[in-house]
Parts: sequence; C-alpha cells; structure tokens
Amino acid sequence: MIKIKGVAVSGTPDDFSGLEDGEEQGAEEAIQEVVNWYNTQLLEERRAPVPDEERVEELKTGREAALADRAQLATADPEEADRVAAVYAARLKELKGT
Repeated sequence: MIKIKGVAVSGTPDDFSGLEDGEEQGAEEAIQEVVNWYNTQLLEERRAPVPDEERVEELKTGREAALADRAQLATADPEEADRVAAVYAARLKELKGT
C-alpha cells in the first residue's frame, strides 16, 4: 500500500491469469498513464531547488508498484484486467486531484 498526499492507495491483485489481448491493452494503458504521472512528478521534484527526498522515495515506490502490476498482466483473466484498468483509472484521477 502506498500513501500519496496522505491517502492510502491499495495495490492490485497479484494474479492476472488468462488475460486476453484487448483487456491487457486497456489495463496496460491505464497503468502506463499512472507511470507517466509518477515520472512527471519525479522529474519536477528532482528539479526543485530543494527536492523532498521523502516524496521522491514515495513516487519511486508508487511507480515501481505500477510497473510490477503491469508485468502481472500477462497472466490476467478478462475480469481481472477490467478491474485493474478501473483501479488504475481511479488511481490516476486521485493522483491528479480530479
């Protein structure tokens, strides 16, 4: 579990067995959007006059968790893929504060 701005963000399941191509792509795209958000935030934080090292570590941890979830998609079934896509779409909304 990762805390972003004081909010706990739960991870996704560890088993994504049997994922079909369409679901995998949708979930993969949702995860990539979250990874992109983390990359942007990391870049901005690192460019700050005085980077907040705790925030940098939180961002790196969040990005690594998303990348690990993306790697698990190879074994996801369609229902799990839909759930992963929904979780990551919601996570991106939360991260962006929208």
